[in-house]
Amino acid sequence: MRISKELLDELRKGCERPEDLLGDTGLTIEFRIKLMERVLGA
Repeated sequence: MRISKELLDELRKGCERPEDLLGDTGLTIEFRIKLMERVLGA
């Protein structure tokens, strides 16, 4: 599976600092949680 540049651009909107992406409440954590919820619910 490939992730498009457009999707990456959409996901990074609002990420102004490294913490917004990698912090304890950042995008990567939220992404992992949502992905696992989807997988477990499938």
